[in-house]
Amino acid sequence: MYADVNGLHMYYETHGQGSPLVLLHGGLGSGEMFGPILSTFAENHTVILPDLQGHGRTADIERPLDIREMARDIIALIDQLGLDRPDVVGYSLGGGVAYQVAFQAPEKIGRLVSASAGIRRGATYPEILAQQGQVGAAAVEFMKETPMYELYQRVAPRPEDFPRLLDKIGAAMAVDFDFTEQVKALQVPTLVVAGDADLCPPSHFVEVFGLLDGGKRDGGWQGEGRPAGGHGLAILPRTTHYSSFMSPLFATVALDFLAEKH
Repeated sequence: MYADVNGLHMYYETHGQGSPLVLLHGGLGSGEMFGPILSTFAENHTVILPDLQGHGRTADIERPLDIREMARDIIALIDQLGLDRPDVVGYSLGGGVAYQVAFQAPEKIGRLVSASAGIRRGATYPEILAQQGQVGAAAVEFMKETPMYELYQRVAPRPEDFPRLLDKIGAAMAVDFDFTEQVKALQVPTLVVAGDADLCPPSHFVEVFGLLDGGKRDGGWQGEGRPAGGHGLAILPRTTHYSSFMSPLFATVALDFLAEKH
């Protein structure tokens, strides 16, 4: 199915039944990335699975790839579909977009799960930042051996746009960012998730949890010392940035967190 939001002809799928859950994929991917765990999310939720701007079956438009704009697309999709305060779960790029949805429209969503999404560019390992600096159209030949390229060629409305997507992703990753103050002000119960061998060290995600009043004191017998906003932290063992999104552990911790409101 497609929805027209903010000039974007956005592809999305729905799976399952139950309370609504918007599931956001990572960069250079699509909703198909969640294939191994999608059925787990869909057991008790109506999962809305969009392809973000320029990804999967959603063609690019004339604007930069900016997680703030992409969040506005998701907010518009929530409105267009008439979703009643859906939970939002995002991984990597999708995790960054999920944060922005919560920053911009906290009243429109229920709970937030952001996985493998740092809130400061400088928290990323220096060698990864160096690799990100090489992402662009010139890397197409190298990318032809990757699942991301195969997926794009198979499903994109304009397969020839892959070099353009690399250019836009590269430009987006080169922009400095720091969302510390926005995280401090979060009004949505949030679960911070990361692999134990992610693009940023586990200490960064502990820092994010700390901004949400986490890790300040003992939680108490009745949980009275837990973060006042209902926030949580999960570091997934034996996972990397490239495996956490399809780990059963990701689905387990996310669904456990989302179930607290019901």
